[in-house]
Order: sequence, then structure tokens, then C-alpha cells
Amino acid sequence: MRVILQRSGKASVTVEGEVTGSIEKGYVLLVGITHDDTEQDADYIAKKVSGLRLWEDEEGKMNHSIEEVDGAILSVSQFTLYGDVKKGRRPSFIEAARPDKAEPIWNYFNNALRSQGLVVETGIFGAMMEVDLMNDGPVTIIIESK
Repeated sequence: MRVILQRSGKASVTVEGEVTGSIEKGYVLLVGITHDDTEQDADYIAKKVSGLRLWEDEEGKMNHSIEEVDGAILSVSQFTLYGDVKKGRRPSFIEAARPDKAEPIWNYFNNALRSQGLVVETGIFGAMMEVDLMNDGPVTIIIESK
């Protein structure tokens, strides 16, 4: 499982002109799932996300977690995180899990974040989405379960 975490001042996702999820302050998570990912991978990343200290304290050090700053999560499924561009000019997505495998794990992941006490908004799995975010910092972290 691969997640791109972007610390955000505000963010939203729109599908067919309708906002499906939005947050004011928190993390935008772009979530990629591969063939051998399991609920254990989702649990690992959910715990990592909830515990990361990526928000500044009074001294300007990254010392506060998302929960400590009352932040929220905007989770967006993104199979293109497993795109391979080593050969040719068109990416190969054979490492991305098929939707029937990926969607249940993505849903499980979002619920695992919620069980950590976080507010989680989402896009729509498999939909063409427009993600609008204000990257704060900028802070961008790559988290992998393997």
C-alpha cells in the first residue's frame, strides 16, 4: 500500500460537479493499493498517519499530530500511484490492484483512520475526481506498508 500524504490548509474533492468531501485543516491522502495488500497494511498506515507529528509547535518544530491540531483527513483512492513508466511513454498499471480487491481495502483503511478518532472525508472510488488542495508548508510525505 502506498500513500502520498500532503498537509493541507483546506481541500476538497469534486465528482461530476458535486463536492463529495472537504476539510479545512488536515491531510490529503492519495491512496494506492497493490495486489498483495491486506487489512494489516491498511492498519499499519492508518496508525502511522494518526501518529505522525507534522504540525508545528510554539517553537516551529514539527511536534503535533493531526489529532492535536483538530485536523481531518481527505482520502482519495488513486491507482495511478502504482503506475510504472520504466518502458515506453504510456504508464503500465499492472501493479495496481483490481477494483474488486482495492475498494474493500480502501474502505477498510478509511474506517481504520476513523477508529483512530479522526474525521475522514472521501472521494468516490473509481470516479474521475477533481482534487483541490492548498498544500501547507509544503509538507508531502510518502508512506509505504512494505
